[in-house]
Amino acid sequence: MKLMINGEARSLEGPLTLTGLLSRLDMKSDRVAVELNLGIVPRDQWTTTNLAEGDRLEIVHFVGGGALALRVDGEL
Repeated sequence: MKLMINGEARSLEGPLTLTGLLSRLDMKSDRVAVELNLGIVPRDQWTTTNLAEGDRLEIVHFVGGGALALRVDGEL
């Protein structure tokens, strides 16, 4: 099955659910949000959301942090 993931064409063996896709891509499901064909898919629907030929996905990774970095001269 051909999918567009974050603007990149990908070919994957199907059938495939959204949960299965994230697993194949080795993504931690607690750290991503998924848009499928311009609609956000709630996390509780990932196991029942089947992907189809030509689907377009945007997968966003959450990144933790927030600490400020200091420059070599000690300034922020």
